Amino acid sequence: MRSFLACFLLYVHLVSSPNNAFASVSSSSSSSEAKALLKWKASFQNQTQNNLTSWTYSPSNSTNPKANASPCNGWTGITCNTVGSVNRINLSNSGIQGTLRELSFLSFPNLEYLDLSFNELNGSIPPSIGGLSNLVFLYLRHNQLSGSVPQEIGNLKKLTVLKLDTNQLSGHLPQNICRGGSLQNFTVQTNRLTGPIPKSLKMCKSLIRVRLQDNHLTGNIFEAFGAYPNLRYIDLSHNNFYGKISPMWGQCPQLTALRIAGNILTGSIPPELGNATKIQLLDLSSNGLVGVIPNEIGRLTSLLNLTLNGNQLWGRIPLEFGSFKDLEYLDMSINKLNESIPSILGDFSKLHYLNLSNNKFSQEIPFQLGKLVHLSQLDLSYNSLEDQIPSEISQMQSLEILNISHNNLFGSIPKNFKQMHSLVQVDISYNQLQGPVPNNKAFQDGDLEGNEGLCGNVAGLQPCNIPSMETKHSSKSDRRHLFLIVFPILGTLLLVLVVLAIALVGKRRKTEQETKQSNVQHQNFFSISEFDGRRMYEEIIRATNDFDALYCIGKGGSGSVYKAKLLSGSVVAVKKLHPILDGEETSRKEFLNEIRALLEIRHRNIVSFRGFCSHAHHSFLVYDYLQKGSLASILSKEYEANKLDWSTRVRIVKGVAHALSYMHHDCSPPIVHRDISSNNILLNYEYEPVLSDFGTAKLLNPDSSNWTAPAGTYGYIAPELAYTMKVTKKCDVYSFGVLALEVIMGKQLADFVSAFSTPSAIGDILLKDVFDQRLPPPTPEIENELITIARLAIACKHSDPQSRPTMYKVSQVLSSQPANSSRLPEITLEQLIN
Repeated sequence: MRSFLACFLLYVHLVSSPNNAFASVSSSSSSSEAKALLKWKASFQNQTQNNLTSWTYSPSNSTNPKANASPCNGWTGITCNTVGSVNRINLSNSGIQGTLRELSFLSFPNLEYLDLSFNELNGSIPPSIGGLSNLVFLYLRHNQLSGSVPQEIGNLKKLTVLKLDTNQLSGHLPQNICRGGSLQNFTVQTNRLTGPIPKSLKMCKSLIRVRLQDNHLTGNIFEAFGAYPNLRYIDLSHNNFYGKISPMWGQCPQLTALRIAGNILTGSIPPELGNATKIQLLDLSSNGLVGVIPNEIGRLTSLLNLTLNGNQLWGRIPLEFGSFKDLEYLDMSINKLNESIPSILGDFSKLHYLNLSNNKFSQEIPFQLGKLVHLSQLDLSYNSLEDQIPSEISQMQSLEILNISHNNLFGSIPKNFKQMHSLVQVDISYNQLQGPVPNNKAFQDGDLEGNEGLCGNVAGLQPCNIPSMETKHSSKSDRRHLFLIVFPILGTLLLVLVVLAIALVGKRRKTEQETKQSNVQHQNFFSISEFDGRRMYEEIIRATNDFDALYCIGKGGSGSVYKAKLLSGSVVAVKKLHPILDGEETSRKEFLNEIRALLEIRHRNIVSFRGFCSHAHHSFLVYDYLQKGSLASILSKEYEANKLDWSTRVRIVKGVAHALSYMHHDCSPPIVHRDISSNNILLNYEYEPVLSDFGTAKLLNPDSSNWTAPAGTYGYIAPELAYTMKVTKKCDVYSFGVLALEVIMGKQLADFVSAFSTPSAIGDILLKDVFDQRLPPPTPEIENELITIARLAIACKHSDPQSRPTMYKVSQVLSSQPANSSRLPEITLEQLIN
């Protein structure tokens, strides 16, 4: 009893004494941790601009009353455990500029939580981060870290959350990333990672959320993943995975989102996917999937978003899709789906986006689609749809974008379409429609080409003459009599023509050789246009006085532009190309092939290409003439720039975005412009933007490497073209970002643009202060749209092409921007970039 009492007293003495053993251990630990943190802070590049002013240290016997003897006493972002040792460091968004090299991880044996996200950390992740055996949460996302992910991270057996996304990390992922079997949240998206999926992930049953998208990861996806009882979200999009989709995904009972878009997947969609009945988002787009869509997909009754576009799927849309009562987004475009569009789609009452374009659907547009009152975008273009446009479509009072172009629709446009006041963009081109165009701004400004029977008070259309009933009856009777008379005559003439044709074939063969040896002036003559080539050539030479400088209205890198008035009264813009040098015949042929492809472009925001002539003396392109000239010219003149009010400038940015989205995603093969600049944006008499100058455009043929000589305008060229000449869509995306900023700021950006890559260089500059000061301040609604444009523009200018959005996404965001009259809080450029 006495010895027990002695021991107890000794314990009381130890815990009550300020110099007891525990206090000594704690003091020693705090001292080493404080020194490690202060040494790391001393290496920061911005000592006075971060949020760590509370990090100061002096020994406990210091005479300075403000000295913090321990990081546990009020140091920003630091938390300690009960024995006074640091167990949490949370410095997210603290403005730190520096590296991790000077942070001694060995000094923090009890650290459980480390969050350094949203800073400006650069350099590599030290292998010593593996010294942290108790670490459970590690956040290093949204920095500028580079190099590989240390293999030693696999030693962190307690690690539950690992977030390294949005950096510049490269190399392979650690093979033992889930060595401890505790990993739940693993996100490394938007880096430059390569190599296969770590083998330990296949058996990592603890996984709940995985994001690996926007990297360069590779490997057979069929073998890389297993069944996960707790997995809820996984995104593997935009990598280089190949192989078939594994049926094992159907054995993930908690899965709500599966995204494997933009890879090289083959094979068919496994019917076993229908077993993962909690899936709300399924995105398998932009792969090489084939076969029919399995009926079992209809069991995914929780689906909100189904994206299967950009594959080779065929067959019909399963009737089992009728179970998708909560579906909000459906994109099955760019496939080989056929038969009719099922009427059950009209039961998707929550749908706001429907795209079935570029398929082989036939028969009529189901009138049941009119029940989709929340639909904002409907695209049924490039199919074989027939019959008339159902008048029930007018019930879509939320519809903003309607595209039913390139089908076989006939009849008149329903009169009640003029009541569709929410419409902002309409494309009904290349059908067989006739009659008056609705008195609706979207239709009046829409793409109506290729419908010879349309009429109305619209540029390019004949006015509507509505004959009386008597006149109609009389004309029908006359046509019957005329048919009875003319048909026998035509039959006889046809027989005569056949005989003459046979005789002429022999003569033509004889004269072909003579033609090849004709005068050099005509030997190189070539034309693809709506005019007779030789006549057009002679007219343009006359109208420009043999390309006299008096008629020149602009000059560019590939030629000069002239204004020419033809005998018909129409005015055209003629771009006279610089002479093609000897030995460039291959380039000439490739250019002509691209010209032929450009003839197929039909978009309201792309200049109408009228023809091309190649001649021994002159080669030129012929376009529609745009009255207001180039955007660059207007922005450079104060009086003219004032006419471009804020709503007009927003419309210009949107128009260019829609044009590029069409070229990149609706043309086959896709077309990259390669020279997006304010000089190549022309404006018509209503200040609508029109993208011009396709002299450097490039077809993205999937069977070629798409490498080419440099092209573009200084200041707009994507930075990756400085070390590579590979043409991608993201080159245009970068140029669009520069252009969009130029439009809202009203000037050439030059060196000011480069400041966007270094937030510290722009300080607290307000976004509104860099808007074009020649205009009055925008309304709150327009200001919100300008902020969206600025945010998108900066995203488009990201130095990493993989991190830039697609033009389809940009166009989609700009089109779906909600009207909001409340003014947003003032925002700085630095906040916008972050």
